[in-house]
Amino acid sequence: MQQYNDMTFPSFKFNYWLAPFSFLYGMGVRLRNHLFDWGLLKSEQYPVPVICIGNLCAGGAGKTPHIEYLMELLQGQFRTAVLSRGYKRKTKGFVLATKKSTSDDIGDEAFQTKKKFPQALIAVDADRCEGIRLLLAMPENERPEVILLDDAFQHRYVKPSLAIMLSDYHRMFYEDKLLPVGLLREPKTAVRRADIVIVTKCDRKMNPIDFRVITSNLHLQANQLPFFTTIQYKDLKPVFANNPRSLSKDGIKRDSDVLLFSGIASPDYFIEEVRSWSDKVTVVRFSDHHPFDKKDIAKLDSIFSKMTSAGKFIVVTEKDAARLINNPFVPKGWKHLLYYLPIEVVFKGKAAFDKVIIRHITDFKKNCIIH
Repeated sequence: MQQYNDMTFPSFKFNYWLAPFSFLYGMGVRLRNHLFDWGLLKSEQYPVPVICIGNLCAGGAGKTPHIEYLMELLQGQFRTAVLSRGYKRKTKGFVLATKKSTSDDIGDEAFQTKKKFPQALIAVDADRCEGIRLLLAMPENERPEVILLDDAFQHRYVKPSLAIMLSDYHRMFYEDKLLPVGLLREPKTAVRRADIVIVTKCDRKMNPIDFRVITSNLHLQANQLPFFTTIQYKDLKPVFANNPRSLSKDGIKRDSDVLLFSGIASPDYFIEEVRSWSDKVTVVRFSDHHPFDKKDIAKLDSIFSKMTSAGKFIVVTEKDAARLINNPFVPKGWKHLLYYLPIEVVFKGKAAFDKVIIRHITDFKKNCIIH
């Protein structure tokens, strides 16, 4: 647990002293990719559109809100399933989420998506090929017509019908280096496997020249499409449904005490947003997907109890809320003061992106009928 009094955006630093390990890692990744390219390792294709959303860099590029954007776009038109590995869940194998599933059962990201889309098919399986087979083995009236693969750009045993690669505007993949010197999971040339590249978390004040420069630096091929998205924060929502206190961002006083804690990969934009509401924000950071055990909650409660303003409250990210809602260590005194901050992505060129996705699905289905 790390406590910060000032805003501290992560610096773009490289661990050059780890270069020998990065060289060996790169050799292994390149060999694996070549084995798939040469057909020595096989990729499976499926009779339904499989749209993969992933990235080259380790860490948060915004995959979950982009998955949710696609769910919003496709629901009502196609029966859509989301398949992820269910990172840090306490179950094994294939699990199909129900309304009673918890983050321990399916992981925090899948739980968050299931909560937003309760009627949707949300499944987890570390073996994506097996997960897809089990989804497609469902009864015909329940079987998905489209499958979204969450964080599976490196999972090459599945050959997606459409591959979407994300890159954080503040840490573009073409400026990064391979693990462990940098954060790249694969060499930069792996971008060639993407059909669409989305630059995420863009500055809202970007000029047309900025878009052109980034697009040029992507070095995309003629068949690859670039898009850009920004993050938009919505109104605060209570983590617990029995919280009677509504809280509008516009109604927060500048001298209100706010305890902000997060266990996500890139919390800096979230922290910046909350700091824009209040001058008295205490920030505590945890590692990504942190489980918030009894000791963590006790330390946080000690910090919160020392805050003196009458309007004090606690704010977390939506992914953190998924791990807190069934956490037995959350104090009763928090339950009417604990809020999460939902986010959504806003596309530059939304209509064009939507058209590409819908056209891909309809064309795929037509081709299946013809064949």
